[in-house]
Amino acid sequence: MKYQYKILAINPGSTSTKIAVYADETCLFEETIRHSTEELAPFARINDQYEFRRQLVEKVLTTHDIKIEELSAVVGRGGPLKPIPSGTYIVNDTMCEDLRAGVQAEHASNLGGLIARGIADQAGIPAFIVDPVSVDEFEPLARITGIPEIQRRSLFHALNLKAVAHRVACDLGRDYHSLNLIMVHLGGGISVGIQQGGRMIDVANPNETGPFSPERAGAVPTGDLVKMCYSGKYTLEQMKKKLVGSAGLVAHLGTNDGREIERRINAGDKHAALVYEAMAYQVAKEIGAMATVVSGRVDAIVLTGGLAHSKMLTGWISNRVRFIADVLIYPGEDEIKALVEGALRVLRGEEEAKIYQ
Repeated sequence: MKYQYKILAINPGSTSTKIAVYADETCLFEETIRHSTEELAPFARINDQYEFRRQLVEKVLTTHDIKIEELSAVVGRGGPLKPIPSGTYIVNDTMCEDLRAGVQAEHASNLGGLIARGIADQAGIPAFIVDPVSVDEFEPLARITGIPEIQRRSLFHALNLKAVAHRVACDLGRDYHSLNLIMVHLGGGISVGIQQGGRMIDVANPNETGPFSPERAGAVPTGDLVKMCYSGKYTLEQMKKKLVGSAGLVAHLGTNDGREIERRINAGDKHAALVYEAMAYQVAKEIGAMATVVSGRVDAIVLTGGLAHSKMLTGWISNRVRFIADVLIYPGEDEIKALVEGALRVLRGEEEAKIYQ
């Protein structure tokens, strides 16, 4: 096979590590390594898993007869770093320090850049991350809240939304930086943002605001929330879980599986129908709010993520918002491919690699 670049992509999750090797845009192989609870039990912190996971990645490369010396670059999933603009970043010493420290959160995705750097250094090739969740391109207006001590934060599904926005621009035959797009990631968390000129200038942080989702509470009445916090019934950790992890569809219906919920609805479960449509209703309201940021000048509304496969959900959303702009649906989330695309843009000179400081 003739190719220009061969790239290893690494996407660590809490109980798995997804890896793939691409020759340009062609996937040579993709594999998911599962990590059992017993395997991860000896590691007190996520960072302690570094050597364990890196060796597993290298073992898979050997199985597929991929030599590290053949690679052009290694790209890893970026963790919740300090706020940074969108782009592909070189994994430097400063970034590694912040990934190890977990500057915004200790998360398995922090291992992505670290493992990428560890493998890349062996071959003397660059290591990258692409669009971590802490991408921050907010306008100053978007940061202000009614409590001076609290600012709105940009945390969202940047990797998938940015990659899909590039694909939308290509499919529309438009320059990426010329479009105003309302981007919606429909997954375990739901991100709704407005991208103008290639920058996500406002977004509903799925952990704190916006619509509720399969696992997260979204925006809730603050007075009632404060009362719950001071009721004496819940610890800090329990309240955190009530907002992220055990909230949304899980709290209402006992499952985060949209397919299961649709089976219930089709079997006549009116409560499931009410809750599921309420989630679509809240997504549509947030889309409407984002349209105001650009005074209604929206080129397209884009629905993506795993739940974008649901015609029931996307239909409810589309019916409420198509008066704003055409609704485009890009189901699923291919984060591995998005990582590779980001690395290729830099290797081909289409973008300049950014430096994390």
